[in-house]
Amino acid sequence: MIVLDTNVLIEILKGNTSTIKMVQSFNEELVISSISVMELYYGAINKAEIKKLEKFVSLFKIKDLDESISIKSTHLVKTYAKSHNLDIPDSLIASTALVLKCRIFTYNLKDFKYIDGVELVEV
Repeated sequence: MIVLDTNVLIEILKGNTSTIKMVQSFNEELVISSISVMELYYGAINKAEIKKLEKFVSLFKIKDLDESISIKSTHLVKTYAKSHNLDIPDSLIASTALVLKCRIFTYNLKDFKYIDGVELVEV
């Protein structure tokens, strides 16, 4: 299983063919965090775009936040927010991957590479 980071989803939405081919090449289940869904909706310019995003995110398995992800995320924020500037959305995406025991595909390696236990998809 691979968690797709929000920046990867944005590249897919922009029609980035190399990202689309990369994602299609994975032989693992693709998952997105409900945090990424929220980030996409937050960045929408109007309700029509939100409708398009709803169709897009329905193509993926969405992992909602639960107690184990929240607890893990709180620990990550406590550990890395001051030393590495880890923000709450990234801590929740990282926690989702850690709880599911899977890798993250992101273009912002710097946001996750220092977190103990997080495995990143190397491109």
